[in-house]
Amino acid sequence: MTSNASTDVVVIGSGFGGAIPAYHLAAGGARVVVLERGPWLSSEEFDHDFKLGSSYTRIFDFTVGDGMSVLGGNCVGGGSVVYFATMPRAPRFIFERQGSIGRRMWPAAITRATLDPWYDRVCESLPVTMQSWDKVPYAGGLFAAACAHAGRTANPVPSAVDVDKCTNCNWMMAGCRFDAKRSLLLNYLPAALAHGAEIRPLHEVQHLSRTDDGGYRVHYRVVDAEDYRILHDSGTIDAKIVIVAAGAGATPVILQRSEPTLGTMPTAVGRYFSGNGERLNTAVFDDDRVREVLGLSRPGGKGYDANQIGRGPTVATWDRLDGNLPEYERYSLEQLFFPLGLGTILAQVPDAQPSWFGLAKKDMLRRWQSWLTLFTMSEDDNEGVFGPPPATGNADRISQQMLGRGPLRYRPTANTLRGWAAADADARDILERDGLARVMPWTNDVVGAYTVHPLSSCRIGDDPATSALDDRHELRQHPGIFVTDGSAVPGALTVNPALTIAALAERAVPGIVRAAQERGIDVTYHGSLPDGTVTAVPQVVAG
Repeated sequence: MTSNASTDVVVIGSGFGGAIPAYHLAAGGARVVVLERGPWLSSEEFDHDFKLGSSYTRIFDFTVGDGMSVLGGNCVGGGSVVYFATMPRAPRFIFERQGSIGRRMWPAAITRATLDPWYDRVCESLPVTMQSWDKVPYAGGLFAAACAHAGRTANPVPSAVDVDKCTNCNWMMAGCRFDAKRSLLLNYLPAALAHGAEIRPLHEVQHLSRTDDGGYRVHYRVVDAEDYRILHDSGTIDAKIVIVAAGAGATPVILQRSEPTLGTMPTAVGRYFSGNGERLNTAVFDDDRVREVLGLSRPGGKGYDANQIGRGPTVATWDRLDGNLPEYERYSLEQLFFPLGLGTILAQVPDAQPSWFGLAKKDMLRRWQSWLTLFTMSEDDNEGVFGPPPATGNADRISQQMLGRGPLRYRPTANTLRGWAAADADARDILERDGLARVMPWTNDVVGAYTVHPLSSCRIGDDPATSALDDRHELRQHPGIFVTDGSAVPGALTVNPALTIAALAERAVPGIVRAAQERGIDVTYHGSLPDGTVTAVPQVVAG
């Protein structure tokens, strides 16, 4: 069955890049429809379970590429539902990066100073607060103590978590059932609904085409609620403005597939992908040395033995975030709780060959609570390129839920490898000092590099040759199409990117409103913020 509809604005994706403009445009009087390819779950549906069909498999998308795999959200609320809610601002030097193009990557109009007011708005909306040391869980405290022992400075990270509501269940990646994690289900999305926006889950956009009146037609398929490989009804929605916010692994695929019906895409669409320079190290601690060297103890005489007590990243060291250092030698190191499932499959054993399976791996899994995972975010070379798009969606689905193979190709350059090597050395210096732990990088031998923060595949910039979008986030050569998700960020940030993505989306809204007005939409920009008094409750949606 095929259905056709029309509206003022279609927003593709409901993560930070989609929810924020959807709210502001709806609050300003525009008719807004949000299309989300994943399901819509409420807090009580977030399971503490790994079974197929639990929230853990339903709301994630793990896409295996050639040399790079991407883990992201696949649900209403997007990455905000599965993120660890760590929300730092990008360092000032990031906005002056030149990267592989040899000149400033970011638009001249955007600096840390000009973005700070937009950061402030997001921090107020969610809200974002700095965690205090008395609220830091065991893993963060262990990392902080190891950093102090090594002469490094470690600090709690700013977070969009209400720690008074948090139970430290460590299932926050599978969705927070206690509403402690400030996902978009608690602020921008319910506020958009309150202003008349419509959210359609399980609607996967395939491509865009033009309409006779100068607008756009969004073509979608309805995804089966149980088996994401199955697509049901098709439909179209006509709109004067389209905002593409499907994520850095899907936005370029949609635009590439639209080229036969829209016309030539900017050359930067599907190029310059960044994995945010991310890399993981596994540290397996000696509990006796934790007590003897760091003086840490828990009831029962344990030193650490506490990997599953607490929540996601709570402590980071930013010693290498110095603008005077050479590019590609700047990075942050963050304590991370990477939960069971993919974490145990991909983690590798220090000093063992083979490192990722066999008896040594089984022994490490038996000592699961003695682990600490260290997360590197560095400056990569934007070396990812998307090949021809698959027939449907952003990937060829391999399994019923969660897993697919995508068209991304990634080969780390010498610059990227240099940053990873320096970060690995720092991790060993901090955590192996005086026999505290043994450290092993999650090497690329199994599935290649991997990222939970994909960026830059459709980026903003001043140079049409190296950026797909202008500094207003409008797609070059295609007026009325805007991109506001992580794919618009020009390059790696050396910190968690969610707050920067959200701030850029907030900054883009006034320009989108002006473009909508020029296209005859009766909309205004009020600049109000959601007050968080209502929650986005799933609704039955037709078509």
